[in-house]
Amino acid sequence: MRNSIRFAVALAAFVLLAGAVGFAQSGEATYKAKCQSCHGAAGIPSPGIAKAMGVKPASDPSVRSFSEERMIDATKNGMDKMQPFKGKLTDAEIKDAVDYFRTFIK
Repeated sequence: MRNSIRFAVALAAFVLLAGAVGFAQSGEATYKAKCQSCHGAAGIPSPGIAKAMGVKPASDPSVRSFSEERMIDATKNGMDKMQPFKGKLTDAEIKDAVDYFRTFIK
């Protein structure tokens, strides 16, 4: 009986931990799949992309001044040459990717 209780508790802890790790990685995975090609691996676009698309690094004051809501709106509806992701990503995926991008703001 005690072994089955221990097993159930251990299984529950494992499932909760796996879910938390999966949630933490979802923003990073979405960013890498959909955003990194223009915004760069660490929020710094390549010089060619920066020039052609007008993409600024995450550390740029104009980018740093954007609120989370403004970044989410820009991701959903597009901004300048950036394509809109509304309908391509869920609201949760957009928020998670924006949250991950905001970790680059210094």
